[in-house]
Amino acid sequence: MKSADIRKSFLHFFEQKGHKVLPYAPIVVKNDPTLMFTNAGMNQFKDIFLGNSVASCRRVVNSQKCLRVSGKHNDLEEVGKDTYHHTMFEMLGNWSFGDYFKEEAIAWGWSFLTETLAINTDNLYVTVFGGDENDGTEKDTETYNLWKNIVPEERILFGNKKDNFWEMGDTGPCGPCSEIHVDIRSEEEKKRVSGRTLVNKDHPQVIEIWNLVFIQYQRFSDGHLELLPEKYVDTGMGFERLCMVMQSKQSNYDTDVFQPYIQEIARLSNRVYGENESQDIAMRVIADHLRAVAFAIADGQLPSNTGAGYVIRRILRRAVRYGFTFLNFEQPFIHLLLPTLVQTLGDYFTEIKKQETFIEKVIREEEQSFLRTLAQGMQRFEQYIATHSTSNEVDGDFAFELFDTYGFPIDLTQLIASEKGYSVDMKTFNKGLSAQRERSRAVASVETDDWVNVSPVQEETVFTGYDSLSTNMRILRYRKVTTNKKQCYQLLFDKTPFYAEAGGQSGDVGCIKCDGELLPVIETKKENNLHIHVTTSLPKNLSAEFTAEVDKTQRTLTESNHSATHLLHFALRSILGTHVEQKGSFVNAERLRFDFSHFSKMSREEIRATETKVNQFILANIPLDEHRNIPIAEAEKMGAMALFGEKYTDRVRVVQFGDSIEFCGGTHVRATGNIGLFKIVSETAVAAGIRRIEAVTSTTALRYVEEMEDRLETIKSMLNNPPNSLDAVRRLITENEQLKTETEKYQQEKTRLLEKSFADQFEVRKDVHLLKSIGEEDPNRLKDIAFRLRNQYTDSVLILGSVHGGKPNLILAFSDDLVKKGCNASSIIREVAPLIQGGGGGQAFLASAGGKNVNGLTAAVDKIIELIEQ
Repeated sequence: MKSADIRKSFLHFFEQKGHKVLPYAPIVVKNDPTLMFTNAGMNQFKDIFLGNSVASCRRVVNSQKCLRVSGKHNDLEEVGKDTYHHTMFEMLGNWSFGDYFKEEAIAWGWSFLTETLAINTDNLYVTVFGGDENDGTEKDTETYNLWKNIVPEERILFGNKKDNFWEMGDTGPCGPCSEIHVDIRSEEEKKRVSGRTLVNKDHPQVIEIWNLVFIQYQRFSDGHLELLPEKYVDTGMGFERLCMVMQSKQSNYDTDVFQPYIQEIARLSNRVYGENESQDIAMRVIADHLRAVAFAIADGQLPSNTGAGYVIRRILRRAVRYGFTFLNFEQPFIHLLLPTLVQTLGDYFTEIKKQETFIEKVIREEEQSFLRTLAQGMQRFEQYIATHSTSNEVDGDFAFELFDTYGFPIDLTQLIASEKGYSVDMKTFNKGLSAQRERSRAVASVETDDWVNVSPVQEETVFTGYDSLSTNMRILRYRKVTTNKKQCYQLLFDKTPFYAEAGGQSGDVGCIKCDGELLPVIETKKENNLHIHVTTSLPKNLSAEFTAEVDKTQRTLTESNHSATHLLHFALRSILGTHVEQKGSFVNAERLRFDFSHFSKMSREEIRATETKVNQFILANIPLDEHRNIPIAEAEKMGAMALFGEKYTDRVRVVQFGDSIEFCGGTHVRATGNIGLFKIVSETAVAAGIRRIEAVTSTTALRYVEEMEDRLETIKSMLNNPPNSLDAVRRLITENEQLKTETEKYQQEKTRLLEKSFADQFEVRKDVHLLKSIGEEDPNRLKDIAFRLRNQYTDSVLILGSVHGGKPNLILAFSDDLVKKGCNASSIIREVAPLIQGGGGGQAFLASAGGKNVNGLTAAVDKIIELIEQ
């Protein structure tokens, strides 16, 4: 049975049971500070479980793309080494929101596996929660009895809290779960050892295939549990594992989910999968990571050095590194696998088909960048070995530098070191790694108290800010949050005019008032579906009615910038082409930032044309045509632009200014004329195939133009107000270039004379020709001179000190013959550098150091002579 048919069969089965088939959510998570990526099928339903929103449908089913690489579900280091761990994977799931519960979930799960898919019941085992004394929770006898009606009791096992009690986090909804496990070992192995004894023992052929979670409790911050008012079913079945079972394979990687990529990798590397374990692991790693990286990029997450972008970069670099180390790929190769990925998954996951060219370019440029970094790291390693020939252990601090600066995983450093007969000081490396992790944990320290209900009725916050900047409202609940010992309060209201940060638009600020008390609202943000208002203190009377007032000036300027991004998007597509798509944006009261797909730097003419087109929109004073809460199909029929990586509900809001039509939940000007003026400040590259425009509007744009005029006037004044400022600047540049040429000639002649002078100053001392000097010359010129003079004699030693720019510098060089006899300039320089309160290094024949202590320069020179003469 092909993987595509298995997915289709699952969705159809539950559709026949009254479930609505929902589209998958983006793999990149927004508006949830607890998650970077969707790591389970239930993520998109968190607000329902948390009670923040009401389910529009009580029974749903889907296949969700997930990514597990960091935090609680860190599977990255296992990927490729075993048969069933992955970064990106599909989770098949069915849900009940206050509808059916354990009986139906168990019966349907068993029916799908054993009847629809015809999996042999003799190969299946089930686990049930066995209770936990610390929690005061009893055995889940209800689930046990339901299973007992279906399967023999010897195939039912009680599990502990770790395996059979699901929790969303430290607090929140939770409940017992029941897992279905499958034994795919050979008949001979089954006869020797019962599968019952291998359940939840990390056996690669006795694995969990489906988890049925029964959410019935709420856990509070003090650890105690309370029953939820409604009960939920949340099931998750690993698609790749199911395919392994249905296709009678012993590894997920042997199924048609992964084999197309693995065979293409084998072809590109001119190898055969299955002949060499190290090469097989590399192919599995690359096949897995290709999917994770491509899907993340398609959903808008580009590789970067921070946050979720760093995770994607790390995954991609791990794949490149495995290809480089074990398959001898020295040129970019992962992007060549994109056509196979699109052919395999593009019909179901259409976003990768639509963005194939873009994804390919981003991956290719990332590969090129990392291969350059690898080459630099290799060169750095070779330099280290050349200057540390007396030790057979690589310093742990240096290994950490390779890891932290060059992206060298420690196992790669160990591999290269072992090939050269070296070991790695892992104790020191791990110490540096632990210190780095501790710093990260300290920065991310957040303590969040439980919500305290003020109103007996908990409901969704109604946003009134599209129509008014002020309203009367009541507090529903609040909680205290402490971040690095600074505390604030998060408040939820029954209604609010405050826009919560979302969709790239910054949140409103303002105040709430009651009985003479004024409380500033310093931030408004979305967390899942909660409309959170942040204050530094609580109001005196929590149950009072408050008047909310949004800062009108800030909101008006923010709206100008937001509406301008819509006009900018339309203008770019008109001028550069329809390949332009928004890849990110941010707007606040000061400026706007707009990221878009385009493969080359915009010319000055293109920037001017874009700016002009937006300002033509503004001059036309086109009124806002807003369509609230319309069916998504109707919005698409209107031609409204949706963004990749965004999650849309069945009903959406559309913002239209003439021909510019977009899905958008943000706030906007009533007519384009309110924007006033649009001015592009910069156009730069963000990543491969991504450009960024930063711009200003309204009064900020006017101030920007005034500042540019003031600068021009200042420049004219500095040039004595010539009739033609451009000609005056050109003349000044020409004169400067002439002076630079003359200065360079002078410096070259000065260097020549200094070199000639040095050549005559060698003195014979202790069987070597020694040149010693302390002056004020440029250390770079001294290096050049030392390099040229070091072989004037077969036993030349040059020690050149300099105080340049107020800082001491030291250069040491040996002739080739002395280097062959064991002299090492780099080792000596590192030993004496502390005398000038500095550090240094280099190669055996030439090394240098810089420092802070000018007074130590003479002592450093004397110390070098002492070391040489030993």
